[in-house]
Amino acid sequence: MTDAPTAPTLLAVAHGTRDRAGVATYHALLDEIRTQRPGLTVRLAFLDLAPPTPAEVLADVHGPVVLVPLLLNTGYHIRVDLPAVRATAPQMDVRMAAALGPDPLLAAALGDRLTEAGWSPTRSGSDAVVLTAAGSTDPAAGADTELMAGLLRQRLGRPVVPAYLCASTPTPADAVGALRAAGHRRVAVARYLMAPGHFALRAQRAGGCLVSAPLGAHPDVARLVLKRFDEASGHTA
Repeated sequence: MTDAPTAPTLLAVAHGTRDRAGVATYHALLDEIRTQRPGLTVRLAFLDLAPPTPAEVLADVHGPVVLVPLLLNTGYHIRVDLPAVRATAPQMDVRMAAALGPDPLLAAALGDRLTEAGWSPTRSGSDAVVLTAAGSTDPAAGADTELMAGLLRQRLGRPVVPAYLCASTPTPADAVGALRAAGHRRVAVARYLMAPGHFALRAQRAGGCLVSAPLGAHPDVARLVLKRFDEASGHTA
């Protein structure tokens, strides 16, 4: 009789932040993941700015691991940083999941965050949304954000334009201004960000009529993390 294969550990890897509320938000997301799938071993690591590092967690894990990036777009971290993490443990069975976005589950979470912030589109159709992402010099990341704006547009039935807090244009403030100039009286800012931190604070100053909270520990984000885990591991809940 052979032993049953060891179930993989889900190692969630976030970009990292010095913001205590941001770190707490990632831990809350992992708590939600554990609630949705009891018995699954879930660990958290950060690529920068906060402990522990992925290499430190891998050194403490036995058995197969699936790295699930808590990153919203394909980009440098997916193409370079996470493969480098895998290379630190060549003796281990380490698989890597895809980035979280774009995905309809994120559109659902973004819609809920807007509603929580007071978003209620008027019947006149004069409302619009600026989807505010961190930004990247990688064209693939920008393409992912464009696709995500399209998914949110379909969900809300209102114009949604992407904007970027660094490395690309338009800026959130410019996007808000352009929509208002085009006749949209109420322009909301949807923070397409995982947690509180530097970028979340910058998005607050974009000039929208309201600004939604980061995605955080929304149940649909936890569902998406588990979806990416399952895709990479072949695990069946």
